[in-house]
Amino acid sequence: MKKIERETSDKLNKLSNHIQTLNDDKITIEKKKKVKKPSFRTSEVIVLIFLTSFISLAVGGALTYNLTSSASKYNRADEELQTFLKTYEEVKSNYYKDTDKEKLIEGAIDGMLSTLDGYSTYYNEDESNNFNIRLDGEYEGLGVEVYNNEDGDITVAGVIKDSPASEAGIEAKDILIRYNDKNIKGMNITEFVKMVKEDNQKEFKLTFLRDGKEKTVKLTKNNIVLKSVATKTFDEDKIGYIYVNVFASNTQKQFKEALEKLEDKGIETLIIDLRGNSGGHLDTAEKMASMFVDKTHPIYQIKSKTKTKKYYSKGKENKEYNIIVLVNGQSASASEVLASALKEQAGAILIGKKTYGKGTVQEMQTLANGSQFKLTTKEWLTSEGKEINGKGLDVDVEVDLDEKYIKDPSDENDSQLQKAIEEAKKLKEK
Repeated sequence: MKKIERETSDKLNKLSNHIQTLNDDKITIEKKKKVKKPSFRTSEVIVLIFLTSFISLAVGGALTYNLTSSASKYNRADEELQTFLKTYEEVKSNYYKDTDKEKLIEGAIDGMLSTLDGYSTYYNEDESNNFNIRLDGEYEGLGVEVYNNEDGDITVAGVIKDSPASEAGIEAKDILIRYNDKNIKGMNITEFVKMVKEDNQKEFKLTFLRDGKEKTVKLTKNNIVLKSVATKTFDEDKIGYIYVNVFASNTQKQFKEALEKLEDKGIETLIIDLRGNSGGHLDTAEKMASMFVDKTHPIYQIKSKTKTKKYYSKGKENKEYNIIVLVNGQSASASEVLASALKEQAGAILIGKKTYGKGTVQEMQTLANGSQFKLTTKEWLTSEGKEINGKGLDVDVEVDLDEKYIKDPSDENDSQLQKAIEEAKKLKEK
């Protein structure tokens, strides 16, 4: 804008000088018969003056509009913020009971995100820690899963294999009552987890009740690796099976190790079980899909407000064996990325029930108090550009899970798995 003002000023100065020149020329004409023609005609001067005035008015108007628009925008934002602050002060000052300021703010953030798409979510500090542990795939601790029973006591729900808790002999249904010499009977599990996490001591004693009898064991906190992959074989090792329960940071490594062991056995068909897997890291699903197809194959597409971009495999080969993917209504997000990529690019067969249909991408933001929130920022499409959000992936072979499996969860009663094995044998005969 300053440049335009300088150019306008220069032109006005030229005009002024030129007008002065015209006056001088007029005097000279009276004295001399021969004079040079002026470089500007009067009509040109008038036009130039008009244009200069117009530019000045336009620039000034644009500046005024921008300043007014910005001021209006900030005023509106300020009014909206004042409405929130007034409500906050009113609640804090006049609510008939004591209020927790931190909880009020958490509630406000949570409420704001809840008006969006259902996937944009607020997590307080404890929830953030639990969420991050699950997606990181490891943490420092005891390797014990706990819950508060109906009496409010800390009860063991499960013990992670090869963890300090399992080595100390702790079992499911044990009731924890003392941590070192501190009574923890009736303590909330959030407080217990926080206490263990923040304790700088590596070694400590844990006392628990089993069948009414007290038992004390010594434990050493250690790095706990969460297993997200399980594997086995069927049909004399010709059919390989890998179960994946989450797409954590370390899932890809576990999956690769399991896949290589199955390939060493000479499998002819691979069954990947993604039932109940609600997702996780998108890049983990991308890396896992890249194990089956080379770099000429797209894995998925990302659609933002302005563009759509394809993401290709980083693999070096195309697997020759057959692939079957087990899915159900709880298979979502990264599970659907992997399943769709294998179906569209590697010819995999989907068996089970239609998937959940979560086709959006969330990014995590961390706040100053340690809490976090997920915000939906993009939509993902299948490798062929199909939208699955709210729709899900259709299966090639639809099979309901037999009710027998609920009562007795065995491979024999798993009707969906048995159908996958049946289809694998058919593929082998072709």
